[in-house]
Amino acid sequence: MTRIGEVFQTLDRPAFIAYLVAGDPDRAGFLAAAQAVIEGGADILEIGMPFSDPVADGPTIQRAHTRALAGGMTVDGFFDSIRDVRRFSEIPILLMVYCNTVHRRGVERFYREAVAAGADGMLIVDMPPEEGERAVRAARVTRLDQIFLAAPSTSDQRLEQVLQSTSGFLYLASLLGVTGARERLSDEAGTLIRRVRPRTRLPLAVGFGISRPEHATALRDAGADGIIVGSALVRLVEEHARDPGHMAREIHGFVTGMRGALEG
Repeated sequence: MTRIGEVFQTLDRPAFIAYLVAGDPDRAGFLAAAQAVIEGGADILEIGMPFSDPVADGPTIQRAHTRALAGGMTVDGFFDSIRDVRRFSEIPILLMVYCNTVHRRGVERFYREAVAAGADGMLIVDMPPEEGERAVRAARVTRLDQIFLAAPSTSDQRLEQVLQSTSGFLYLASLLGVTGARERLSDEAGTLIRRVRPRTRLPLAVGFGISRPEHATALRDAGADGIIVGSALVRLVEEHARDPGHMAREIHGFVTGMRGALEG
């Protein structure tokens, strides 16, 4: 069993999965944010590889990609960022990348380097399951969890394909559209959990639009096995980029509050 699988097996509450963009706002700032997330109580760290056209992401995360790329982030630098985290934490690490990055590097090579750097799972966010055979095979060879997405619009037929290819947990997008913190939790999230639950024994983690403790509580009560928070954290990085100490305190407090809402 992978470290990601162990998290869901051992917790008696939903897992808190925190997303940050590697190299945002710079290498030192990313590490400060990652340490704050971990010390605040995150169970899994999802690290995004900056990409020039992040079509699945909303404006907040798009700006983070732009900042990181402007700062010189590369694939080698991305793997170095994972190694940096590994120097102070054994937290499970999930990588969020886009197809072009993986294929330009070479699928098998990318997966081997990811494992060598300390990764535990891979989400290629724009890779449909119909085109994922090579990546799934590479994940099995390297013993990485291959994560796929399901959304409210996912057909029953495609959902079966996704479930057959997924390990670790299934990422449920709570709404149609791109990432981004929202004031109100989508009504479709609970419906999607209830629809998928009878079809799989995989843990179900919900992302997209989650930004408040009451969102976490609602998803816990709806039966989610985990929540994924990205834009709300990346926004704190953006707002306090010039003061890493203050940024770390704000992130720590946010994560502590969100994780607390998952208990009880």
